[in-house]
Amino acid sequence: MSKYYVTTSIPYVNAGPHIGFAMELLYADVLARAARARGDEVIFSTGTDEHGGKIAEKAKEQGKTVKEYTDEISASFAKLTNVIEVSNNRFIRTTDKGHEQRATEIWKRLKKDIYKNSYVGWYCVGDEAFFTEKEVKANNGVCPAHNRPYEKIEEENYFFRLSKYNDVIKEQIVSNRFMILPETRKNEILSVINQGLEDISISRPKDKIDWGIPVPGDSTQVMYVWFEALMNYITVLGYPEHEDFKNYWPANVQVIGKDIIRFHAAIWPAILLSLGLPLPKQLYVHGFVTADGQKMSKSLGNVIDPFQVVEDYGVDAFRYFMLRHIPSYGDGDFTWQRFHDAYNNELANELGNLVQRIIAMSVKYLKGDVSNIPPAEHDISSYTEALNNCRFDQAIEEAWAQVRSLNQYIDEEKPWVIAKSGDVDHINEIMGYLLSSLNEIAELLFPFIPTSCNKIKQAINQERITINDQTLFPKHELNA
Repeated sequence: MSKYYVTTSIPYVNAGPHIGFAMELLYADVLARAARARGDEVIFSTGTDEHGGKIAEKAKEQGKTVKEYTDEISASFAKLTNVIEVSNNRFIRTTDKGHEQRATEIWKRLKKDIYKNSYVGWYCVGDEAFFTEKEVKANNGVCPAHNRPYEKIEEENYFFRLSKYNDVIKEQIVSNRFMILPETRKNEILSVINQGLEDISISRPKDKIDWGIPVPGDSTQVMYVWFEALMNYITVLGYPEHEDFKNYWPANVQVIGKDIIRFHAAIWPAILLSLGLPLPKQLYVHGFVTADGQKMSKSLGNVIDPFQVVEDYGVDAFRYFMLRHIPSYGDGDFTWQRFHDAYNNELANELGNLVQRIIAMSVKYLKGDVSNIPPAEHDISSYTEALNNCRFDQAIEEAWAQVRSLNQYIDEEKPWVIAKSGDVDHINEIMGYLLSSLNEIAELLFPFIPTSCNKIKQAINQERITINDQTLFPKHELNA
């Protein structure tokens, strides 16, 4: 068996899960499920990023200890993976003792590329990030994401020699040995690298931020949260000594959002190169989700709660819409009207109706006993290519073309007419083809809507086909 390793980013626990991260989980889940269907042994990791000054600040605002706060928010992300039926088999928290110990070991192994220096610059606690003079001036001294002034800080920190790895990272990206998808994101990070990567601060004084992993050999400093969090992708595998790390690294695909591309396409590769490790094979960078064309915010009252969508419509309806109707290579918009239309017109009318028609005809014309269900012979190369390129929307389109084609085939062949004629061999042939094609559709759609596809396959593959009174997708009225 081949080994397959896929990760999401690990979200910062300054707030609970939102629909954008739910989408990221789904992308990684599709890749993991497709790999398992090929027979690969899969590790699929997600988790939560829990250190830093912002987290301590949030906990204090809510009158909780930092541990109480991080336990609560991390649990909500773990719950999300269950609710949307994500098949991750690892969930790492950066406050796990194992991660902290292994991060300390990684720091030691990076020592040749770490030095201490004074830093003067601008910082935003909300972002847990440093900003250039140019960026601060462009925003008139106020962070637009958090509506708070940047802080001018002067302190002695540890720095990492990111500049040292500028050219080799560029070469790996250009050659596609470290493949970045889509091409627009690849070009975006190459533009940054072409300007020259600068060394970065990777620690903060403990008297400024004490919620973090201490720097080895210097108790006055803690590791900078973003630098330490990136290490989770190998600490979760048991770097450096565990067999999982030896067998599964480099990652096949790492799935991230476009706002953190610099960390994952420049800083993370440099860390790996400094450790003497290969880079991930592929970095897939997705876009954002808006609601009715606007950025989601509590003040606007337009936040889409993934838990609520699943409760109202079912998990596969949520998975289907996010994977098919949010563009894989760009930003997408969630509206209740679009969701409702996709549910009723596509899931209920096209797929649900197709399943009901075929199963009902099998029961009516052949008493559920179809003597010959041949293997499907459709060309699925376009579907496979789309999946390999993380074009999840296109992969579903390829499968859906078969759904529509099969509905059309039924209308043209009119099995009810042939059944009346008494031509048993012909009706057997038609029903065999229909069931074979439906089985293939269930296999193609399984990574996307697994619960529904399992129901379809169970109906087909049991000894005698029986009709289920429960439709796959009951019609819904638009209530939102």
